[in-house]
Amino acid sequence: MLSAAISFVLTAGGVAFAGLRAYRRRFLSATRWFAVALLPAGLYLTGLFPLASTIAGEFADWAAKLVFDPRVWTGIALLGVSAVLLVITRWVGRRGGAAAVEGAPERPAAARPAPERQAVAPTPPGAPKKQAAGKRDDGLGDFADIEEILRKRGI
Repeated sequence: MLSAAISFVLTAGGVAFAGLRAYRRRFLSATRWFAVALLPAGLYLTGLFPLASTIAGEFADWAAKLVFDPRVWTGIALLGVSAVLLVITRWVGRRGGAAAVEGAPERPAAARPAPERQAVAPTPPGAPKKQAAGKRDDGLGDFADIEEILRKRGI
């Protein structure tokens, strides 16, 4: 009986506050307050207050076990170790260190991806092929550019 009185008083207070917000022409805020004000009455009428009481009691029991039971702390430690191992393996896998860590041989040259080729305008037949100045055709074109920039800056 007490829970009914408390829930309907809370609902009435929330509806009154929502009416005050609507009077001040803050309709969006008034609608939110009205929606929240309906919750206590709805919880009481559906019979969810005893369920909430049971859930709160079970949560309190779990929290007490969490603090005082060493078995629970062992479980938390195992969950932490599991999470750390998952994060580490994900990090190592992204860095490409999985092959080095597991001792797997490096991929053969045929299995490596080919270096990207730049689009070149077609040359007429019989014209001599020239290599760009400062560029080497050893698949390290990007490194050659970096090397050239460093040389220009005197590094």
